[in-house]
Amino acid sequence: MSKRLTDDEQPKTDSEWRKVLSDEEYHVLREAGTEPAGTSDLLHIDENGVFECAGCRSDLFHTDQKYKSGTGWPSFWDPIDDDAVVTQRETGLLDRRIEVCCAECGGHLGHVFSDGPEPTGKRYCLNGVALEFTATNGEGTTQE
Repeated sequence: MSKRLTDDEQPKTDSEWRKVLSDEEYHVLREAGTEPAGTSDLLHIDENGVFECAGCRSDLFHTDQKYKSGTGWPSFWDPIDDDAVVTQRETGLLDRRIEVCCAECGGHLGHVFSDGPEPTGKRYCLNGVALEFTATNGEGTTQE
């Protein structure tokens, strides 16, 4: 199902990333930026499908793991599998958060918090611009 980029296709340098990403995608994925709350079209997606990294097209989250958190960003309670994302502590001036990155390309996706729903209690609060959505027919195949 994934359209993941091969190692040869994936950008390696900053200038290569700038060529394949929009300015907004670059700011979020490569500079750990944040899109304005409530601006992502992905907030309203509830059809069956997969949310992929906008940088490398790796599968990250499934619609079944998405929920409405009320925060203004697409939110998920768990990644599609344990190896899809990596997390790391981010220390800022005002607070300490856990950053979520794509395990394949290292792109910044957003943050994870411990105030989500069961069964994980996690809220993966992600930038919609860092994601692409591919609808599936419910059997894991892409809709044509």
